[in-house]
Amino acid sequence: MRALILVLDSVGIGAAPDAALYGDDGANTVGHIAEACALGDADNAHRQGPLHIPHLVELGLGEACHLASGCRPPGLKYRASTVSHFGCAIEQSRGKDTPSGHWEIAGVPVPFDWGYFPKTVPCFPRELTDALCEHGGLPGVLGNCHASGTEIIARLGSLHMQTGMPICYTSADSVFQIAAHEEVFGLDRLYALCQVARRLLDPFKIGRIIARPFVGSSSEDFTRTYNRRDFSVPPPEDTILDIAAADNRDIVSVGKIDDIFAHRATGRNKKGAGNDALLDCTLHGFEHLADGGLLFANFIDFDTIYGHRRDIAGYAAALEAFDTRLPELLARLKRDDLLVITADHGCDPTWRGTDHTREQVPILMSRARVTSRVGQRFGFADVAATVARHLELRPPRHGAPF
Repeated sequence: MRALILVLDSVGIGAAPDAALYGDDGANTVGHIAEACALGDADNAHRQGPLHIPHLVELGLGEACHLASGCRPPGLKYRASTVSHFGCAIEQSRGKDTPSGHWEIAGVPVPFDWGYFPKTVPCFPRELTDALCEHGGLPGVLGNCHASGTEIIARLGSLHMQTGMPICYTSADSVFQIAAHEEVFGLDRLYALCQVARRLLDPFKIGRIIARPFVGSSSEDFTRTYNRRDFSVPPPEDTILDIAAADNRDIVSVGKIDDIFAHRATGRNKKGAGNDALLDCTLHGFEHLADGGLLFANFIDFDTIYGHRRDIAGYAAALEAFDTRLPELLARLKRDDLLVITADHGCDPTWRGTDHTREQVPILMSRARVTSRVGQRFGFADVAATVARHLELRPPRHGAPF
């Protein structure tokens, strides 16, 4: 008896009821991607035609989309499965940040407001950047604005290499990002600087400090690497990970789960360069997961590479690539194992800007003895409550099992 939670980062399925408060009324990550594919607007050298994700559809993704938005996206017509039940969930936490979504999935909604930076230039308080330079031994910082990560590295990367000043920027999320060249600035130095920033930014209630290392020699070939690291504040209450750890359960975390939960109760962490490698890590971790154990994985490419860059074709291809490999995991499930596939927010590649979108998320479950629907849930924390019941753990404070 084991449990797996797979978070398809940013795979939202329709605007949340309060999306208008965030400027996201009408956003629909999966729906708009499927529509673009059906129209041929997502064709490229790597993929063509309607969105083809039959295994996710068989688990009920199309029906989950219908529950969330009232329509089934093109190509996602449901085919009945004997091992699935499905639904959607509306986030209780405020904002549309990665930590909030993951913490709520793990049983801890975020009732408070994160701190954010204004859309001004400069956007960071002078006392903050002065302290960062003093404690980090820096001649200054570049950027100091809201920006797309790839755009600002292309624009300021060469100047950074010449001056030794790191590139500091933010977004609509509660985040302070530091980009630096892996070889010229140094990866360890970048991580150490982010630890300094973490201490300085705690009073500002900033959710994450993100190290954004890159390589290359000019704006034409600057490339962000998979040595990204998040420095998050810890969850304010016990998550399903804490509950499992307190009961001495085997825990495997895959991808940036370890960072998101501030390395608390995350067990054996496995990292990989991209979704394909992360799925390899998931398969290996699941193969060695003890009875009663929990595996928690994040698949980052959907969000970081395609959602934020508003790459519709790339996002569609990534969904199709994940779907192609999903049977490898499904074939390893035993009769008393529980698999939950969900998401933490949206990042609609057809939407304006480059930020996350406030959306409902799918809940797709696979377990041989279950055939009912989950329905529409108010709160991602129901996932943690369901996993706790399945693993016979004490329930988290929030959420109700399906």
